[in-house]
Amino acid sequence: MRLIVAGEKKEFEDGISVARLIELENVETPQYVTVSVNEEFVDSGAFETTVLKEGDEVEFLYFMGGGSR
Repeated sequence: MRLIVAGEKKEFEDGISVARLIELENVETPQYVTVSVNEEFVDSGAFETTVLKEGDEVEFLYFMGGGSR
């Protein structure tokens, strides 16, 4: 099945979960990543059970803290 991951079209096996995609994409610090599917945030507790579908658009987001002077 074809997904759009971080703006790039890629092929994956059917029925892939968000958790499996995180593994396959070698996401750095997966415990801190936020994932959106079709511009909807997926709760981290649902990564294992959220199954992706043909044509889904997936983004991995990292929130970075900043410092003050």
